[in-house]
Amino acid sequence: MPKILTVEQMREVEKAADASGLTYDQMMENAGRAVAQAILARVQAAEGTRVAILVGSGNNGGDGLVAGHYLAEAGAQVSTYLAAKRPESDPNLARLRARGLLLANAEDDQRWRVLRNMLANADVVIDALLGTGFRLPLRDSVKEVLATSKKALAGREEAPLVVALDCPSGLDCDTGQIAQEALGADLTVTLAAAKAGLFRFPGAASTGEVIVADIGIPASQRELSKVKLELATGETVRQWLPERPRDAHKGSFGRAVIVAGSVNFPGASLLAGLAAYRVGAGLVTLAVPSVIQSLLVSQLPEATWVLLPHELGVIAEGAASVLKGELGSSEAILLGPGFGQDPATEAFLAKLLGAGETGHRGRIGFIPTEGHGEEAVALPACVVDADGLKLLSRIEDWPKRLPRRSVLTPHPGEMAVLTGLSIDEIQADRVAAAAHWAATWGHVVVLKGAFTVVAAPEGQATVLPFATPALARAGTGDVLAGAIVGLRAQGVKAFEAAVLGAYLHGRAGELAAQEVGTAASVLAGEVAEALPMALAELMSRR
Repeated sequence: MPKILTVEQMREVEKAADASGLTYDQMMENAGRAVAQAILARVQAAEGTRVAILVGSGNNGGDGLVAGHYLAEAGAQVSTYLAAKRPESDPNLARLRARGLLLANAEDDQRWRVLRNMLANADVVIDALLGTGFRLPLRDSVKEVLATSKKALAGREEAPLVVALDCPSGLDCDTGQIAQEALGADLTVTLAAAKAGLFRFPGAASTGEVIVADIGIPASQRELSKVKLELATGETVRQWLPERPRDAHKGSFGRAVIVAGSVNFPGASLLAGLAAYRVGAGLVTLAVPSVIQSLLVSQLPEATWVLLPHELGVIAEGAASVLKGELGSSEAILLGPGFGQDPATEAFLAKLLGAGETGHRGRIGFIPTEGHGEEAVALPACVVDADGLKLLSRIEDWPKRLPRRSVLTPHPGEMAVLTGLSIDEIQADRVAAAAHWAATWGHVVVLKGAFTVVAAPEGQATVLPFATPALARAGTGDVLAGAIVGLRAQGVKAFEAAVLGAYLHGRAGELAAQEVGTAASVLAGEVAEALPMALAELMSRR
């Protein structure tokens, strides 16, 4: 997977590459060529495509000049706007001048007429003004060039393709803070590695699609390989897809038991079960309070069922004993979707994990019984989601009671309950929060939200490249948990199942929005139904 680096880490990587023989000039040439190739892959035809390049005084501007050379070589009509003068000895500038291309200087442009005219006719605009070393605030001519450009582009009836080179100018590539004058990119071609600020808001809203371009630095380079934070890509996650041999039977793909639901949240089990099947699990068993089974059975006829004892519609403590007979023939279990937070279900979970006292609901509330409950039930590979996480927080030593390398899937609110931190503290550095608590608990943490973070106890962490309002809907978390448990049932390892499940889930959200026509109308069930399309995309490229 591509790495995600801080600005300082990127400097170290480039410095080491230069010392090893890959010079800064060679990296610039490779970078500009890669940007040109990314643009050519997205335009109908290079011949006649009008490209305007906004060039700064630094290396980012140099990359832009190289991109201009390769685009012109492919037949594009390239014009370049220099926000600040570059040395006459600049070979990349000389190469464009030798081609007779338009080279305009900001200091000679009265009232920004040339800039406005250039942008009014461009099919593609390349933002190569400021690189990763930028820190707010914007100053001098670059600020004026960006402000004028933004206004000019806003006035166009048909918007051009705006491409940010490495990062949108005005974005702090560590913090994600961004100047109000920054241009919103449709595509960001980031070089050698992704930059942390590209996945932090508010700046992340201005990056568009983010792709990582190879500039010749090998993945094995020590300074690069030691970084543990990665960006999930289809090319990487598809290698974790389970094989589907032609002579397989349902047992080949595992059994997932989904313990979920209550009278107030009956659909959670259905969404999780559907997702587990859609990612390829061979058999899915829904273990639900018996009172809600009749509401669900016709909607997922492929499922088998375990009817759990309930108290007023929620899973009762005695359900732990009922589950015992089911788990020996199961490869994975999901706990939590739609549980609610009733004391009866808390007692069930405590008993299942062999923790504390057990009890029952009496006329005046929850009454503990004598003793300390039964031994913990031996659980298969485990995923815990939703209310199951909140109930876990009430159980003493809960991290030690879960099976090794369980997968926990909290959203920020649930993470706050588990950790005692505020949501703001968690959101301030999502990667650090997920990584710290994964190491502390000894389990895989999936911190949900825009750019979901998956962290392993050993320090490895992956950011998912999805931030779509299509997933901002009740029930989509149940779909994610179901996808992960379905992959665990097929034998995919915990961290890999979490990343792969989150990738399929994020892509399914995007595809569901395309099918429906708007992200505003996507339902969780439609995300589950789009999982096959997301899976097919990955499988088709194997």
